[in-house]
Amino acid sequence: MRILEFPRIGERCYEQLLANGMLVRVVPKRGFARKYAFVAVDFGAIDTSFVRNGVRVRVPDGIAHYLEHKMFDLPEGSADAMFAALGASPNAFTSYAMTAYHFSCTEHFADNLRLLLRMVTTPYFTPESVEKERGIITQEIRMYEDSAEQRAAEDLFSALYREHPVRASIAGTVESIGRITAASLYDCFRAFYQPSNMVLCVTGDVNAQEVMEIAEAMTPKASSGLPERDYGAPEEMRPAEARTLRRMEISMPTFALGFKCEPVGKGEESMRREIVGDIAAEILVGESSPLYQRLYESGLIDGGFSVGYESVKDACLISASGDSDDPEAVLRAILEEAERISREGFEPDLFRRLKKSALGRRTRDLDSFESICYRICAYRFDGVDYFTFPEAYASVTPEDVQDFLSKTVRPERAAISVVRPKK
Repeated sequence: MRILEFPRIGERCYEQLLANGMLVRVVPKRGFARKYAFVAVDFGAIDTSFVRNGVRVRVPDGIAHYLEHKMFDLPEGSADAMFAALGASPNAFTSYAMTAYHFSCTEHFADNLRLLLRMVTTPYFTPESVEKERGIITQEIRMYEDSAEQRAAEDLFSALYREHPVRASIAGTVESIGRITAASLYDCFRAFYQPSNMVLCVTGDVNAQEVMEIAEAMTPKASSGLPERDYGAPEEMRPAEARTLRRMEISMPTFALGFKCEPVGKGEESMRREIVGDIAAEILVGESSPLYQRLYESGLIDGGFSVGYESVKDACLISASGDSDDPEAVLRAILEEAERISREGFEPDLFRRLKKSALGRRTRDLDSFESICYRICAYRFDGVDYFTFPEAYASVTPEDVQDFLSKTVRPERAAISVVRPKK
């Protein structure tokens, strides 16, 4: 076990790479009664096509999310009930890029940690339980299908990308999950739920050595080889479709628009690009920008409007979304403002203020146990230590942001998805 010091953010952590390849990191928070543990698996909704043992495999869309549900089944019963008996609050989620399982508690921490690690390393799927879960997940999918904002976001990914699996919904479709079986769940578990493909992060007033010993005792002794993932052919920067339109039972049009960015590899550059992208989005049409004020005052957007940078393993974009009676006018205004910034630049004070504000938000987020653990794991899978973010912010310049906007926010890279009322 080694001790890592990060004086710029006042953090210390304990880290150990187990013999089986699992990374364990403990971030101590002395004096807190609450303790939090988070296991992340580098397996998400986009990991549906891969090569394992020389065999090409294509699993149904939504299988990572389905597997997340079924991992709470243990041979002796429901892990949910076992956590509850130990006074813990468990949960899990699946994103495009990862699956995560976590709990918080104030007592019986060691027992809860043993249960969490046993749960994520013990597959137990029967045909009957898999079939029962299908109805539950079908209801969840129907709920997503009734959300105009969700449909606009998913339609945007489908418009922007031709082949990348980010085109598919995280939960899949009713048709795709109908093809999931106990055998296909076991296949994905064996392929991706390897200790070397997992990170355990713990924070709270805990004993780091005890955490390491529990992790070593409760996880397999070795990992097998990981599959080779396939996200499709490299994408050109022109979207597959420039416009999509859907009609639903809503009262006001909602939209999502995006601009395709060149993908960036793993490591420090991925973190730096995210920072550049976020600041660029804020300068372009964030709440502090002149354009946001004009759009808001003219009634083209409301307080629900949001903008940001997104990156999911070779799929990168600046996106904006919200409600508007004229989404196309919002897109035109954003393109015009980007062209003006490319030509004239932006106020240096605005850049400094936004950069300082973003760094401050990240630093404040270190008070959140959930945020610490999620980000440590997500950035680890991208090949970078999250706690180095102050150095990454320090390296970003106004020229980086202006260059990024000039290359990215262009008509030929834009797509917009709109959901309008049926009537």
